[in-house]
Amino acid sequence: MLNKKNKFYIFVSIISLILSILWIIFVNTKPSSDFQYYNTVARQVANGGQWGDTYTSVGYAIVLGFVYKLFGLSIMVGKIFNIFLSALSFFILFKLLKKVELEEKKRKIIFTIFAFFPNTIFYNSLLCTEILFTTIFLFIGLLYFSDFKYKYIFIGILTGINAMIKPFFLIFFFAVFMIQIVNRVGFLKTIKNTLVVLLFSALTLSPWIYRNTKLIGQFTTISNNGGIVLYINNNSQNNAGRWMPAANVKDSLVNQKKYKDANPTERNNMLSSAAKKWILSHPLQFIDLGFKRIYNTYYIADDIAFTYNGTGLSTTAQNILANWAYIYKMIIFIPATVMVIIKCIEVIKSLIKKKTMDNFMVYNLICYFMFACTYFITEGQGRYSFPAIIIMTYFFTDAVFRLFFNKAKGLNKI
Repeated sequence: MLNKKNKFYIFVSIISLILSILWIIFVNTKPSSDFQYYNTVARQVANGGQWGDTYTSVGYAIVLGFVYKLFGLSIMVGKIFNIFLSALSFFILFKLLKKVELEEKKRKIIFTIFAFFPNTIFYNSLLCTEILFTTIFLFIGLLYFSDFKYKYIFIGILTGINAMIKPFFLIFFFAVFMIQIVNRVGFLKTIKNTLVVLLFSALTLSPWIYRNTKLIGQFTTISNNGGIVLYINNNSQNNAGRWMPAANVKDSLVNQKKYKDANPTERNNMLSSAAKKWILSHPLQFIDLGFKRIYNTYYIADDIAFTYNGTGLSTTAQNILANWAYIYKMIIFIPATVMVIIKCIEVIKSLIKKKTMDNFMVYNLICYFMFACTYFITEGQGRYSFPAIIIMTYFFTDAVFRLFFNKAKGLNKI
């Protein structure tokens, strides 16, 4: 990266990181909710205690715990770790963009938008899963577009690690299958590559699954919060497609004796079964909630409010930052969504006509639907759009080039 030709990327990275450092210095965010939980578990890990329970995924908290053990039990250590991860993600993104077939102008626009996205800067003050998860996600993309013999083994291992942070990411093996089917890699080769990713993901997760199973006394997967997430987001009392107290669900399971007497895994299974039963009996309401969840994730910027906790920022300052984050997000995400729809139509046409397609476009399109389908079923909030920022930035840039640059080229030919 330290090359005269790459000065632009270095300059953009440095400015973004300086802004992030200034943010964590002057905006002293205090952990709350999930972020406080990660901090508590990380401190336990650093002190040689239990690595969390089975309630929720603790991959990020474990990594943060080792960072605490090395550098001290300070929240600022966690924030500095975020800066390191942000710098690493910039480097990985740069290498990825250079690997794939893109015009240099497109590379620079994608890189710049991502580097200066409000979340990219503001999230550095949060002890959250998003930055680590996204860094690994970008590295998986870099590996996918690299040429070496055992890349699918490493993709499988990293998929397992990322599933420890966000359990749904285990389905990435299916994303690989779809990407290669669409790109006509060859059926047998696609099956082999997909199975390698799935196998090594499972092997990576197996020690943790064994630990959880032994802890509970019955088979337990990565975590036990999948059921509660499904349950509170798929019921007749949830009208907004957002989090709600489980006790507020009509005839809620959490208020019943059989639930209170059950172990965490049994509770998870009970909640999951109840949610699936409701979905099957309320298909239209489920679809309505699903689209509300997508809207909450991709077209709301309320997640910035997490970074204000305990900072003492004035209401005026908070409103200015929130409006900036919202406008920035809408400018990128709305055209990107339109482009996703257009690309879907083009991919279908190309499949019918057996035309070749751009591999990077297909990769981003399938990954977009991997994230979107997950949030459609489970839960929607602005914070969950963080890993998809780079995907939406790619499609936004494509939309800009299609609308302005390509049009200008056509006019020049006349």
